[in-house]
Amino acid sequence: MSDDGPQRQLTDRATPERWGRLVADALALPDVVEGHSQVSPASSRALFLRDRADHVVPWTSLAPDGRLEPVHLHGVDDTSVHLCLPAARGVELTALGWATPHQYEDHGTEFLVYGPRDDHEVDIVLSIIAESLAFARDPGDEQPGHGPA
Repeated sequence: MSDDGPQRQLTDRATPERWGRLVADALALPDVVEGHSQVSPASSRALFLRDRADHVVPWTSLAPDGRLEPVHLHGVDDTSVHLCLPAARGVELTALGWATPHQYEDHGTEFLVYGPRDDHEVDIVLSIIAESLAFARDPGDEQPGHGPA
């Protein structure tokens, strides 16, 4: 993991082929639109929602002052996925070794999910991306882990 920004995965990255599969599968999720991330390097791909441009609450977006950006996938030289999840779910995924809190988090809902190393992990990471998109659409009663510093 990098110590400086942007936060990125330095080892155990996905192969280009596996990364390509994850990106293609993520873009095929219902009502997902690909775009340029508002907060990460140009090689990253943002996943926007076709049916929602504005966030319901700021802790569901990596760009809380811009268009709703619940997920972005860093490029093939990194392969990590940055996304927003309910704080408790992110803590659970961190304990399981799938994620780590994002170094630039504002709300305790921003996490880095590690790039998949095998085909089974592609499916798991894709399911985590789907969780993030669902959270962005309907955060329910979920509250942020904390407020911005």
